[in-house]
Amino acid sequence: MKLHWHRRDLRVTDNRALASGDPVVPVFVLDRDVLSHAAPPRVSFMLSALESLRESYRERDSDLVVVHGDPREELPRIAEETGAEQVVWNRDYSGLAIRRDSAVRDALDDSEIVHQSFHDALLHTPGSITTNQGEYYSVFTYFWKKWRDREKHDSFDAPENVIDVAEIDDIEPGELPTLTDLGFDEPEAEIPRAGTEPARDLLSSFCEDDVYSYDEERDYPAREHTSRLSPHLKYGTIGIRKVWEATEQAKNDAESAEDADSVDGFQQQLAWRDFYAHVLDDRPEVVVENYKDYQYEIAWHDDPEGVQAWKDGETGYPIVDAGMRQLREEAWVHNRVRMIVASFLTKDLLVDWREGYDWYRQKLVDHDTANDNGGWQWAGSTGTDAQPYFRIFNPMTQGERFDSDAEYIKRFVPELEDVPPKKIHKWNELGDDDRESLAPDYPGPIVDHSERREMAITMFENAKG
Repeated sequence: MKLHWHRRDLRVTDNRALASGDPVVPVFVLDRDVLSHAAPPRVSFMLSALESLRESYRERDSDLVVVHGDPREELPRIAEETGAEQVVWNRDYSGLAIRRDSAVRDALDDSEIVHQSFHDALLHTPGSITTNQGEYYSVFTYFWKKWRDREKHDSFDAPENVIDVAEIDDIEPGELPTLTDLGFDEPEAEIPRAGTEPARDLLSSFCEDDVYSYDEERDYPAREHTSRLSPHLKYGTIGIRKVWEATEQAKNDAESAEDADSVDGFQQQLAWRDFYAHVLDDRPEVVVENYKDYQYEIAWHDDPEGVQAWKDGETGYPIVDAGMRQLREEAWVHNRVRMIVASFLTKDLLVDWREGYDWYRQKLVDHDTANDNGGWQWAGSTGTDAQPYFRIFNPMTQGERFDSDAEYIKRFVPELEDVPPKKIHKWNELGDDDRESLAPDYPGPIVDHSERREMAITMFENAKG
């Protein structure tokens, strides 16, 4: 018999560590150290996912053992009380997870309990795709060429032998806590329903329709041609191999070469997810440090008022404000808009990317250390394969290009509801009187983009030396 320690794999199907065939007792530890880095949107989704996971086990005449505490203490204790001969889990790749896993291994070794961890969260494990010199890739294009041609593992079946926890003396399943119990406030946003069933529904719906127009439509936030699977992949309510298999089936069912190419476009996003996890595995310090070296320190600005306006969606740049308000309302932001708002913070407000990363960490339901860090460092021109510092998004032209009818903007910035789209996309060029007459409750631009663009280029050139 073995214990399976659930972490970011809150599902029973396509779970590599669960699939060995041995009798299993499933365990989840509410780890105080991990929760200290969490935020209401993610904890809310996690608790919902745990409810779904527990129901999956109860349908199999078992239950999910839930305990509060330190996994270094709880896992050896539960293993001893259940008579488990082994503890297994699936790996994560953040620095926090690596330190925690190392400490748990030491504790299990001290208790003479066998343990094993598995690669499960990625299609290709860190270190498996490298340059000819054996180094991790820092340029996505080269990584993608190898990644797309590498064989993917088949998905795993659900475990056949789950122990009835009620039959084990001295073991109680434990109650799931509330957000309040864990010391968190209710999130501002409405959090999507978690669990394998809603994840499968999203995947099925996406692969039947939107995946075939994904490549053409994905940059237009009003059109909703994204999968919305990111929080489910974050917490593993669906396995990445199941996602791959569904997209491969969609490609096989494609009615044209263009449709098949669109599926490739979505699969490339799965490759980006692997790529950033590989980078984090290679360079765990990138969570707090620039990946890219500059000769001198970048002279980021200290602008608390500007940052607050950015957080509140009150910058006077409509597409930026729409994105920041979507973050508050949905705990999620469309990917194109994520790039726009990140560029605005780092290149228009000249504020350190780490401030933006930290705000997203607090507000996103799908916050993933590797993905978010990679995205923010890309926008800040400090990361792998990053946006060159002299190529700076113009937030007005970005809004006009990707939301020409201002449908997305008006959805999240109702102050502009009655303003013609052409006026919205020229908001920075209008006089104060015109803006006042069109939308008296919406601000004018807090900075001049053209001026800040030149300042950003100078700031980076000075750092470059």
